[in-house]
Amino acid sequence: MQVVQSIDLIAINPNVRRGRPYIVGTSVTVADVAIAHIYHGQDADGIASWYALSLPQTYAALAYYYAHQAAIDEQIRAQIQDAEALAAGEVGSKHSLLP
Repeated sequence: MQVVQSIDLIAINPNVRRGRPYIVGTSVTVADVAIAHIYHGQDADGIASWYALSLPQTYAALAYYYAHQAAIDEQIRAQIQDAEALAAGEVGSKHSLLP
């Protein structure tokens, strides 16, 4: 008989990190780990050290990223666009509460 084991280290909660997948017990998102790995060339040990994660947490985030790569890549693109808009000073004018 086969017993499938689950590693419950990644969660999604609409009230945490704007609904993006994150590592349980932390505020680190899967996208944060993917960015560190792909764009900054960090290995799992470096990511774990930087974010104060365990290796299982780091590898779970990387595994989740590769299993859901298209969705996470879209989240990363949105983060980059938001950061660029903030740097260009566009955010305040686009979302102003003043008439």
